Amino acid sequence: MMKRFTLLVFFMVLLGSSYAKDIRGVVMDEDKTPLEGAYIQLLQAGYHTHSDEFGKFIIPNAGTGDTLQIMYLGFETVSVPVGNNDDSYVIQMKEADFELETVIVGQNIKKNNIISKIDLELAPVTSSQEVLRKVPGLFIGQHAGGGKAEQIFLRGFDIDHGTDVSLTVDGIPVNMVSHAHGQGYSDLHFVIPETIEAIDFGKGPYYADKGNFTTAGYVGFNTKDKLKESEVTLDYGRFNYGRILGMFDIVNKENHNAYIASEFISSDGPFESSQNFRRINLMGKYTANIADNRKLSVMASHFTSRWDASGQIPVRAVEQGLITRFGAIDDTEGGQTSRTNVGITYDHMISDNTIVKNNIYYSLYDFELFSNFTFFLEDPVNGDQIRQYEDRQMFGGESVISHSVTKGDSEVLFRVGVGFRNDRSKGNELSRTLNRTTTLSTIQKGDIDETNYFLYGDIGWDIGSFLIEPGVRLDVFRFSYVDDLTPLYDNLSQSKAFVSPKLNIIYNLNHSTQLFLKGGIGFHSNDTRVVLDDTSDAPILPAAYGADLGITFKPVKRMIANAALWYLHLDQEFVYVGDAGIVELSGKTRRLGVDAGIRYQFTDWLFGTSDFTYSFARSTEDAEGENLIPLAPVITTTAGLSVVKDDFNVSLQFRYLGDRPANEDNSIVAEGYYITDLSANYNFKKLRFGFSIENLFNQEWNETQFATESRLFNEAQSVEEIHFTPGTPFNIRGTLSYRF
Repeated sequence: MMKRFTLLVFFMVLLGSSYAKDIRGVVMDEDKTPLEGAYIQLLQAGYHTHSDEFGKFIIPNAGTGDTLQIMYLGFETVSVPVGNNDDSYVIQMKEADFELETVIVGQNIKKNNIISKIDLELAPVTSSQEVLRKVPGLFIGQHAGGGKAEQIFLRGFDIDHGTDVSLTVDGIPVNMVSHAHGQGYSDLHFVIPETIEAIDFGKGPYYADKGNFTTAGYVGFNTKDKLKESEVTLDYGRFNYGRILGMFDIVNKENHNAYIASEFISSDGPFESSQNFRRINLMGKYTANIADNRKLSVMASHFTSRWDASGQIPVRAVEQGLITRFGAIDDTEGGQTSRTNVGITYDHMISDNTIVKNNIYYSLYDFELFSNFTFFLEDPVNGDQIRQYEDRQMFGGESVISHSVTKGDSEVLFRVGVGFRNDRSKGNELSRTLNRTTTLSTIQKGDIDETNYFLYGDIGWDIGSFLIEPGVRLDVFRFSYVDDLTPLYDNLSQSKAFVSPKLNIIYNLNHSTQLFLKGGIGFHSNDTRVVLDDTSDAPILPAAYGADLGITFKPVKRMIANAALWYLHLDQEFVYVGDAGIVELSGKTRRLGVDAGIRYQFTDWLFGTSDFTYSFARSTEDAEGENLIPLAPVITTTAGLSVVKDDFNVSLQFRYLGDRPANEDNSIVAEGYYITDLSANYNFKKLRFGFSIENLFNQEWNETQFATESRLFNEAQSVEEIHFTPGTPFNIRGTLSYRF
């Protein structure tokens, strides 16, 4: 009897296992556009996976009678029974109300994609300044009339314009190496905000596919492959602000999509001397989903901007009544810049478990900036105005192959990438000028040729509740410079290599709690001219060593929370002194801190968001009390309430940046600020009416601040104190859009 029972059990197990199979599928929206990152799970077996960029997935050991469940933020959850004869599924999802309950805390090392997706949905960006603010803990400041790249603050860094954060748009690098105004200069103003589909970001040097400048982190912007509808928008506001936006859907077929977008902005700004700011953006994109699992995308854009600026003014000039907060010591500052981009991506799914992704890009860029930081310190007659100029070509490309192997409930993803980037800047110049028209002397002028070759690989081993991802990256740089100010032609050159290992470990305690430990080494490169200076001992590729320990969890169904303890050590920091054309070494530094954030859905239509950061930043080579890092943010806080209901959207956003040291001993303090913004939109058939208010309570605040030594025209001695650019006062703008 016992033997028969055993045989029966064995037969049933064998029969059940015969029905277990690997099933394949594709996830798409109602327009048949593939959805990347959808969460797919077998309810009984417990296996899960995510859809790839083609919307495809494979999930193992699906038994008859099990249920396939697909969840994606902003779409209705789909449940499909697993049948005897079906091993391939086409899942078409319908858009639904925004519901945080559908978010699963699963094995996804880039969980930040969910955070940025939520924030973009709750408060869509309408200006280039708001684009970077979508990264939790990242603050920006503008200090040159609206046309210059913003100053960036993140994780205890005054990043200047991009020294320690890597920025890309559709795979095209934004950071400019060996730039006339400073290393890593990043101008995002060529991006039309409404074309952004997703924001990918990560903090720390933990990602093998991210190279130069990825010390505090990286931010990648992806533009839309297609438009849901065409749109024309008019904005008008205080200070003669005007904006015209046009987005036109020109090809809308099942496998082929194309659109063009254009933007024109003009503004005088709140300053007594008009900014005369003008910016034009043009952009077009074509995307084709070709047979045999191939995808081709071509993006082209052109941007040009021109402006005047009142610069950074000294506190004493305002206190003495020489000027007002919105006045100027030298109102001949300003500049002009343009950038043309062409980017091509080609993805090919060779098999169910192998994908090759390729991209190439080209940028033509020019830049001219007039500044006066010290007024009459160096030249008491003509003043200290400088001109920074460059004419640059940048081109590069990257190929990545990913291959996955699945066995039981274990999956291993292998990835290898190779690429290069070349920057050629002709006539990179720093000069002393008078009233933008007269060149008094040339300090620096030459041709820069800098190339970065890279190779990286990583492995994502998904086993049980763990995801283990080791990786390594090799970067090789070649620097070349021809100095136009020397009588003889002399092409200086040097090469340097850097190896950066990474390791990320994720542990899923359950479907609601995920723990992670990240570690890695990254770097930021030095300016070519400094690298090739025989009198300089500056390192070429100083290392950054970082670690994160954190948690992402859902304490309740409609709340997502995250927190992390982090540490970062840099072997060397740089400070670019623009008026002298030199890079000062700041020595080794140490930063550590806490990041925390919450996304909560109070009701079906009311959402709350909040982020908090604390950073402790110190130089490790200076005496205690004299080792503070100037302008390093200490405490930042953001919070928001959003109403998203039917055709109505209201968003109230608050941000706070605390006091921070402006010099090494904290004898000069950069004062903090808190600002509240309000926006609202209402859709009526094909029309959208809206308004936005910056600085709702009309706070008096300083957007950027520096401890600078300067001398005014009536002073015998120089003074070192805070020089600032005032923040925008109460500013209201109205919006009218027509969609068709």
